[in-house]
Amino acid sequence: MGMTMTQKILARAAGLPQTEDGQLIEGRLDLVLGNDITTPVAVTEFKKAGLSTVFDRDRIAIVLDHSTPCKDIKSAQLCAVCREFAREHAITHFYDVGQMGIEHALLPEKGLAAPGEVIIGADSHTCTYGALGAFSTGVGSTDMAAGMATGLAWFKVPSAIKVNLTGELGPYVSGKDVILHLIGMIGVDGALYQSLEFAGEGVASLEMDDRFTICNMAIEAGAKNGIFPVDGKTLEYLKGRVSRGFAAFEADPDARYTKEVTIDLSALRPTVAFPHLPSNTKTVDEAAGKAIQQVVIGSCTNGRLKDLREAAAVLRGRKVADGVRCIVIPATQQIYLDAMAEGLVADFINAGAVVSTPTCGPCLGGHMGVLSDNEWAISTTNRNFVGRMGPTSSMIILASPAVAAASAVTGMVTDPAAL
Repeated sequence: MGMTMTQKILARAAGLPQTEDGQLIEGRLDLVLGNDITTPVAVTEFKKAGLSTVFDRDRIAIVLDHSTPCKDIKSAQLCAVCREFAREHAITHFYDVGQMGIEHALLPEKGLAAPGEVIIGADSHTCTYGALGAFSTGVGSTDMAAGMATGLAWFKVPSAIKVNLTGELGPYVSGKDVILHLIGMIGVDGALYQSLEFAGEGVASLEMDDRFTICNMAIEAGAKNGIFPVDGKTLEYLKGRVSRGFAAFEADPDARYTKEVTIDLSALRPTVAFPHLPSNTKTVDEAAGKAIQQVVIGSCTNGRLKDLREAAAVLRGRKVADGVRCIVIPATQQIYLDAMAEGLVADFINAGAVVSTPTCGPCLGGHMGVLSDNEWAISTTNRNFVGRMGPTSSMIILASPAVAAASAVTGMVTDPAAL
């Protein structure tokens, strides 16, 4: 019986010739990830269990990104727990202020994820690394603690949905529009505990940053993971980042899927998701005209260089509308430097936007852009749940960087092609 990409990766991790849907396996981990919110909980469980050593200090990553630079006393205390643990165990990949970035942009940039690897992270958007042909998934802090100690984790092998991509994206359409369109099609539980496996001739036309965005939001369809095949663009991205050996897996021709979905990339329009679910999607044409008070361009979903280029191209020579706050957050220090070198930061500032240090801050309503009562934001983040960015009366529209930037200019949801 044929296997999907994910089933092959998990078979390798478990030392088995084959795995199948629903099978329980214990797999070897290539990387264990935590951040400043989830790592302190894992450290508490680590100590409570009487554990004293980590399985491999080179295969643990701790990134302080959610509330740093620390916004209050509690966040400072949480970061102090992470720093102490990293020092005690000589964690190689510990990223603090000055070196940190938003974790799911930083780790691929640093070469910590590669094809065929098994990665768990105490953050739900760990599924991002499937863009590189890895099996990566979010876990709880207790699983993170066990993973740091043993280098092992239990998995139930997921079944899979095959997403066939055809055609090429048109102007002002990006990976964010692809994943919002898909979630709108199948719903927030449409891929519950399944693997979203992307395939088809349309894959080749997608840039790596688009693929990262798509896999990042696989969890918003309930998926265990999202995964792309490894092709020339993947290998080019890995060049100079990953020097260790890795294995790229392909799905078997007779691999079994619970269903197949086809998306014609050339037919997609810029897409947004209205409150309070990522599945509440509309095309930009249907949503145009809705007034907003804040724009956020950044996050682990859309804070990469391609995203900033697309937003800057819209804002260049224009001004943010009166009464609108536009917050731009490069996802890593390197992306920030690259954006400065290309003049993108100047474009943002000249337009009247503010450019922040890398942080998850506004995405989870933590800092650097919390909403007030009854305010509407259009954001390139990944969730628009009730109270996500502020009080329960605040509202979030999810969108691509191009749509978010165009909306900042007009003060309402706007098709960038209409400017």
